[in-house]
Parts: sequence; structure tokens; C-alpha cells
Amino acid sequence: MRGTDEASGSLFSYVDLEERIPARHPLRKIRQVENDALASLDADFEALYTDFGRPSIPPERLIRASLLQILFSVRSERQLMEQMDYNLMFRWFVGLGIDDPVWVPTVFSKNRDRLLTTEMSRKVMAAILAHREVAPLLSDEHFSVDGTLVKAWASMKSFQPKADAALPDDDGPGDPLAPDTAPETKPSEKPAETDQMPRNTKPHRNAEVDFRGEKRSNASHVSRSDPDARLYKKSPGTGAMLCFIGHALMENRNGLIVQGDLTQADGHAERRAAMDMLHRHSPGSTRRLTLCADKGYDAAGFVFDLRKACVTPHVAQKLRYSAIDGRTARHDGYAQSQKHRKKIEEAFGWAKTVGGMAQTMYRGVERVRSRFILTMAANNLARLPRLLGA
Repeated sequence: MRGTDEASGSLFSYVDLEERIPARHPLRKIRQVENDALASLDADFEALYTDFGRPSIPPERLIRASLLQILFSVRSERQLMEQMDYNLMFRWFVGLGIDDPVWVPTVFSKNRDRLLTTEMSRKVMAAILAHREVAPLLSDEHFSVDGTLVKAWASMKSFQPKADAALPDDDGPGDPLAPDTAPETKPSEKPAETDQMPRNTKPHRNAEVDFRGEKRSNASHVSRSDPDARLYKKSPGTGAMLCFIGHALMENRNGLIVQGDLTQADGHAERRAAMDMLHRHSPGSTRRLTLCADKGYDAAGFVFDLRKACVTPHVAQKLRYSAIDGRTARHDGYAQSQKHRKKIEEAFGWAKTVGGMAQTMYRGVERVRSRFILTMAANNLARLPRLLGA
């Protein structure tokens, strides 16, 4: 018998959201670990809010929604709110009932900026790693470090001389350095309209700009869109771009990220961030640690600082003038560290293809840093169902 294609129009639903999510769905284990981690941060959340005023978005739900946006590659808060309005799985993960209204996108963004600072993002990552099921997966002796470029939300046309960087550009053309080619006329005169002269003589806002032969550097130029972005390239043969450098410290047992950071791009940022993350993760550690890195970290000053901190530098050797000698490279542990350090590229690849960090949509090094650290925490959550056998 053929069924009828008619809407039922049921007024009530008695199916719980919990029953609509498959029992073996990976989000169940992620939600369990994440809820336990947020419960441990209750005192930190309580210190951020006052006892009076208008109730804000609950911090637990805001963080769950932000993690959900990263895990499912939702491009903006507006699309996230739209998905949350009709996606039952999103509502279940965040903690909204089937009849609860979703938040206004602008209200969500303002609450997120006040809550998800660099310090809070680091606390969220630390709480996830301190979970009773996650902590046994971590190594407390062997680590790897690396950095990756995060493209800034700024175009090359915004990279202009510092003397002109403060000038408004609301009504100007796309090329602020190009001279005005429109003929000067008196207020009482009107240009004669001919077949050769177009009616609209105003240059296009996004006109093409030729940078050939123009010398530009971070010392003389700055981006109007994001002054914290720097013109930088990490490897020879590639083009420079306005970017930041994201850093990650990984434990070598299962490849989980234990520390994250993001700084302005320069040639020494990776080595400085590596030492900061190492001291932040293991402050005053008396146990002998190993730190693996690529050839970009093979510098005499960096190797000296690691040895001074009782850390064995398992840094890849340069072909010439390497700071790593035979007393380190001859051991089997050095070869094992070089093998495991490549796992960190998987975290960077996930952050760029899934987490949206190939080009950030935030401006300012502080906001981009907090988002990068939260993306590294989301990468750890995405790997937990497989590591825990859920």
C-alpha cells in the first residue's frame, strides 16, 4: 500500500533529545569529557561574573558552542546560531532544550570575546588534559614542538607605509597610493560628456595594485586591517604574506597537544615560544625531559637554553654548523623522537582544514591566540573517541 505524502502537524513531541543521538556517536565521549572538564572550572567561571545584572549566556554552553563550531567547520557565529536553531544534535551537545530559543549572533560574539581570553582557553585545554581518562594517555617526559603560519584577516593592499596608515580610506579607491587621475574642475563647471568619457569617473574601490619594484617591510609598513599582523615567509621559495605564527607543544606518546601559543611572526618567535610553553607546562621540573624539533630550532642559543633547563635537545641537525653533536644524536632515543615529532603536523593540518585556522577571521594577536589555543583543545577532543576506544 502506498503511503500518503502529508505532513502530520503534530503539536507535541515526547521524544527526548538524548534518545535521538546514536549510542556510539563520537560526540557522546567528547561531550562527557568536556562536561567533566567544564565542571572542574566552575570556580573560575564564578569569579568572572557578578551577582547582579542581566543574566549572560552560561559560560559552559558558550564554550560548548565554540567547540562545536570548530569541530564542524562552521564559518561564522551567524551560521552557528542558524544550525543550532534546527539541528537537534547541536542543541543536545550545547545543552539547549528543543523549545529553548537560540541566542542572537551579536550577543553570542560579545559574550564570547569577554569569556574566551587566552587565559581561559588555556584553562579549558588544561582541564581536558587533566581528565581522569585523558591523563593516562599523556607522556610526561618526551615532547615535540613546532610552529605554523596562520594567515591574518588582512589583504596585501592594506599593508601601507606607516606615515599614511592612519589616514581614513572610507571613500577612497582600492589603491590609496595611486594619484587621482580625475580632472580638476571648478565648483561651477561640469565636465563635458563625450562618447570617450564614461559617466562614472570615480576609480573602483578594489582597483588592481602593482607592487612590482616597491620595497615593503615590517619596519616601514603596517596593515590597516590588522596592525598586529606581520609580513613573513617561513621557507625560501614561497611568497611572504600577512600572518601570525601558531605554536604547539605535543607529547610524543599519543600526539596530544599539551600547550599552545600564537605570536607575531618573526625569525625568533618559534624558539622563544618553545621555551615559554615548556616552562609553562613543566615549571621547575626535576625530571629529565626531551624536546624534539625540526632544523629551524637548530640554533646554538636555543640548544644552550634547553641544556640549562635540564632538557635534552632532540633537534634535527643541520647539514652545516649544527649545534647538536654526537653525544645526543648517537642514542636510539634521538631517532625515536625524530620519528614521533612528525605527528604534530597532523594537528596543524586538522586545525587548518577543519578548525578554520588556515586564515583566521579574527583580528588582533590576543583574539587570534585564544582561538588558536581553543582549536588545539578541540583537536584533542576529536581524537579522544578513537584513543579511548569509545
